Amino acid sequence: MKTTFNIWETSRNLYLKYLENYSLEQLNKIPEGFSNNLIWNIAHIIVSQQKLVYALSGLPMHISQEMLEKYQNGSRPDGEVAQEEVDEIKQLLTFLVNQTKSDFDNGIFKEFNPYQTKTGFYLGTLQEAIEFNNYHEGIHLGIMMQIKKFL
Repeated sequence: MKTTFNIWETSRNLYLKYLENYSLEQLNKIPEGFSNNLIWNIAHIIVSQQKLVYALSGLPMHISQEMLEKYQNGSRPDGEVAQEEVDEIKQLLTFLVNQTKSDFDNGIFKEFNPYQTKTGFYLGTLQEAIEFNNYHEGIHLGIMMQIKKFL
């Protein structure tokens, strides 16, 4: 799991650079031909990780119900995200990595409810969910790399 967590930390640091290097206007812009923007992708990966790791383990998530609804699968940006929300997303990017690693090390994950993703991946264990999360975050990083070409 050490390598899996290292990959995840590296991924999250790449996302963090978007929050540090792009303006609020750029984070919110939806280029023509795209259905979302940079900030939606970043918040979406936070929500997805919480659902994949905590919800499927029968544990409470560390995000608000509002954030869950706003950024879950099937959602789309519903207006401009304010700087305060960007700051919260930025904090969650790193906090949740540390929290998840700590929770994993402390053995709080006792059960896991298997899940079939919409793309056909079967997640039968917590480890599979964490590894799939890295794959999922890589997909969204690729989308963001495309979006940034149009900003």
